[in-house]
Amino acid sequence: MIYLLVGLGGIAGACLRYSVGLWTSSFWTGSFPAATLFANLAGSFLLGWLTEYVFKIKGFPPHFAAAIGTGLIGAFTTFSTFSFENIQLMIADKWETAIMYTLSSLIGGYLFVSSGYHLGRKMLSQHIARTASHE
Repeated sequence: MIYLLVGLGGIAGACLRYSVGLWTSSFWTGSFPAATLFANLAGSFLLGWLTEYVFKIKGFPPHFAAAIGTGLIGAFTTFSTFSFENIQLMIADKWETAIMYTLSSLIGGYLFVSSGYHLGRKMLSQHIARTASHE
């Protein structure tokens, strides 16, 4: 059952990732890989928030956490595309863009996952306090 749920999450994440690419290409024409950066930063934030808040709420089924975290977010974000796009930029002699892309991906990824994590932690504390006051 868990494999099916992770697979379904992966299908949804891949479709979302493809949609982000189409959406971004409607307004972004530069050589900077904005679609992949957006997907990876959004996915980093969501994974931090989900892991620290949603998945820790009492009663949240672990198999759904795997479906969302590994399946959906795993398919939505893409390290292989990030790596390939960097190689393409380097081959095209766009070193400044490649360096900017790498730094913004790594530093941005850390900042976004950290922001999601801390927001999730705060929301979990508030959830626990509300739940305790109702018991």
